[in-house]
Amino acid sequence: MPGSLSTYQGKRDFTKTPEPSEGGLTHATRLQYVIQKHWASRLHYDLRLELDGVMKSWAVPKGPSLDPHTKRMAVQVEDHPIAYNQFEGQIPAGQYGAGKVIIWDSGFWVPLSDPETAYHAGKLHFELHGHKLKGRWTLVRMHGREKERQPPWLLIKEADGTERATADFDVVEAMPDSVASEPAQRRPSRPAAKRATSSRSDKSSPHCRQCSRRNSRCWRSPHQVNRSSGPGNSNSMVTACSRASRVRR
Repeated sequence: MPGSLSTYQGKRDFTKTPEPSEGGLTHATRLQYVIQKHWASRLHYDLRLELDGVMKSWAVPKGPSLDPHTKRMAVQVEDHPIAYNQFEGQIPAGQYGAGKVIIWDSGFWVPLSDPETAYHAGKLHFELHGHKLKGRWTLVRMHGREKERQPPWLLIKEADGTERATADFDVVEAMPDSVASEPAQRRPSRPAAKRATSSRSDKSSPHCRQCSRRNSRCWRSPHQVNRSSGPGNSNSMVTACSRASRVRR
């Protein structure tokens, strides 16, 4: 179900604020991600993930943490237009959210299960490919709070080799500046893909290298799969998933 911008638009006077009212460009093969640092009445960080034609948005008061033991509150706010990903500037005094906004991080995100199902269930597992944030993350809605006007979620870094203890490295303090002038993030390079041989049998279809499902059951499109999961097999050829059907994890 497409997201709605009615709440976003109703809060703003676009004759006075430089924020975009709608629009924005989508990418054919990836979903956009941005975190904006916002000096409003209180400094906070706005996490936005492209989904359903809008940017689903959460206000993270303390910003993200690379420490899996540190769970950060993320209050869901109104959907924003995709064009907001490019916004940096000053929201005028007297307007909603008045204050300075910079693009603190940007790139794309890769959901690790069907994103619409996971979003409505209140538990998103995903990878971030940004300038500052990378690796696997979880957004989980607090139990019993889904009907609130601004439901609270928790943003949690998963332990995957890209995590860092807060005592050793605080990404918010260590990397405070805008990435707007940085080149766009690119998807990691992959070997040339070959077409998968379709099969109705799970036993004969290859395994997905990201989710461990067999190729015929994986919803991703496209990504790598292993042609053979047999022990000792040295064949590292990869191919795109043959289907994009959505399944429950």
